[in-house]
Amino acid sequence: MRYSSRSIKKEVVTIIATLPYQAKPFDLGGLNGMSERTMELHLSLYHGYVREANRLSERIRAFLTDGPVAQDDMPLFSELTRRLGFEYNGMVLHEYYFGNLIRQGTGDPDRSSSFLRAAEASFGSYDVWKTDFVATASMRGVGWTICYYDPMTGRLSNHWISSHEVGTVAGFVPLLVLDLWEHAFLLDYAPSERRTYVETFFSNVHWEAVDERLNECARTRMERMRKEFYGS
Repeated sequence: MRYSSRSIKKEVVTIIATLPYQAKPFDLGGLNGMSERTMELHLSLYHGYVREANRLSERIRAFLTDGPVAQDDMPLFSELTRRLGFEYNGMVLHEYYFGNLIRQGTGDPDRSSSFLRAAEASFGSYDVWKTDFVATASMRGVGWTICYYDPMTGRLSNHWISSHEVGTVAGFVPLLVLDLWEHAFLLDYAPSERRTYVETFFSNVHWEAVDERLNECARTRMERMRKEFYGS
C-alpha cells in the first residue's frame, strides 16, 4: 500500500496533536537557601512554559492541516515556529534543573560517583571541572549553565546558554543544569549575590540523578559503538 506525502503529513500532525506536553511533578520543598516562595513561583513559571509549548504546537499544527503553508501565512508561521523553540527549551531545561535538585544534598559527589570520575577524566580533576562550571555560571546575562555529555567522545564540557536556546550544542546531552535567569534567585539573593546562589546550588544537587543521566548516556554510547564495531 502506498501513501502520499500529504497523507503521511496529516498522520504525523494527528499524532502530534494527540500528545500534548504534560507538566511533571516535582517536590522542591526544604531546599537549602532556596525559599519555598521562590520554588513555588518557579514551578508556576515552568507550568507556563508547558502551556505555551502546547499552545504554539496547536497553532502550528493548524497551519499544516491543509497542505503547504500559504505565502501570506509565512510571517506568522515563522514567528510561531521560532517561539516554540524558546518555550519548549524553557520547559525541558526546567525539568532538568528541578530534576537535579534534592533537599539535604551532599554538596559534592561521592568518590564512587560516575560523574566525579567523568569530570576527572575530562578536566583532570573534579575541582578543575567545578571551577570551570562556576566561572561559566558567573558570566553576565540571563540563561543557563549546563554540563553536557558529548556522546561521540564521552567527555564532559560546560556551556553557557543564553535565553533558553542560544548556545545549545547539537547532540550533546545535559547532565547538570543550573538556571541563571533572575527569577531563580532574586527573591532570596541580591543581584550582586549571584555567586552565592551558585554556591548554594551545589548544596542542593541530586548527584544520584546526575549519575543516572550520565550512566544512561554511557550505556547508549557503548551500544552504538558495539553496533558500529560488530554490526547490527
